[in-house]
Amino acid sequence: MRARLLDPFQRFFGSEAAGGIVLLVCTAIALAWANSPWGNGYASLLHHAIPVGGGRFALELTVHEWINDGLMALFFFLVGLEIKREMLTGELASIRRAALPIAGAIGGMIVPAALYAVFNGGGAGARGWGIPMATDIAFALGIVALLGPRVPVALRIFLAAVAIVDDIGAVLVIAIFYTSSISRSCAMIAVAVLAVLLILNRAGVRNAIPYLLLGIVLWIAVLLSGIHATVAGVLLALTIPARRRGASDESLLERLERFLHVPVAFLIVPLFALANAGVRIGGASSSGVTMPVLGGVVVGLVIGKPLGITVASWLAVRSRIAALPDGVSWRLLRGVSCLGGIGFTMSLFVGALAFADAALLDSAKLGVLLASCVAAFMGWFMLRSAATTR
Repeated sequence: MRARLLDPFQRFFGSEAAGGIVLLVCTAIALAWANSPWGNGYASLLHHAIPVGGGRFALELTVHEWINDGLMALFFFLVGLEIKREMLTGELASIRRAALPIAGAIGGMIVPAALYAVFNGGGAGARGWGIPMATDIAFALGIVALLGPRVPVALRIFLAAVAIVDDIGAVLVIAIFYTSSISRSCAMIAVAVLAVLLILNRAGVRNAIPYLLLGIVLWIAVLLSGIHATVAGVLLALTIPARRRGASDESLLERLERFLHVPVAFLIVPLFALANAGVRIGGASSSGVTMPVLGGVVVGLVIGKPLGITVASWLAVRSRIAALPDGVSWRLLRGVSCLGGIGFTMSLFVGALAFADAALLDSAKLGVLLASCVAAFMGWFMLRSAATTR
């Protein structure tokens, strides 16, 4: 039974950790390309428009938009599937087990945002407060994988659960705070499609095709409504049936989650890194306007993340709302909290939503890259030291 319960986590760790390596390679390629003599070609490619359809049904987005609004909707769909599974059968299914990662994640969102606001409150970069809030699970688990069995499985599960709660917070932040204007008619269409999807679920439909076809309609409606299109991925995931027909059967949710892990980890997220990590090092100016953004992101991720996760977790244990998992010491938890400062994918994503100004966005990207490198080293060093002295 225990092996069956842990199987989703083993698959999760395997694909996400290996995907982190591919993600790192694509990040290096993007940086090298953007800062090479062919840097203008990199920018031109991302801004090249690709039309789909025709007439009244034409949809024209740039390469960058197809990746960020289109392919990343599948990333958020997978995130939504993982969130639903965790809330039904995983670490977030019981209040007692969920209390520690929920507390840690909340602290790990509030403190970084507050520290960023200290640097940028009332300034040009104020809108970027959501950038240092989220954890990149692929990179974080990749670092944990380097340490092998010296890191307890319970600690890996805690890190995954914190990142999943982080993702919930990030989705809410994107939907509420990074949506400018809303088209009421398109939003109503999205609500109607969502209602049909829920009816299919209640009617016991277990075939993936109706959900995916209606999911495309939902994505278009959300995109045209003004709400960020990736929110459609999460909404669609919440309608996917999680019930099994028999003890030996896989649910539709599990089948889709298994199917999507590889393309998301090895294609979609690396493409996102290739399209978004290409910051011109010289372009990220050190002016009085952009430096607070860079400083706020770095301090928020490197200091705010581990501080928020650790303190909130300690308060939860101290107040007996939660308990430390078996085999997990406070030294180990502090180490994994440092890995929470690897913001990367979600941080870059929020940064692209927060800033239209190229200089501010470049500074935010540079801050995310620097902070993620520092957080990765800190987390690896602290976990290695704590695991050696166990």
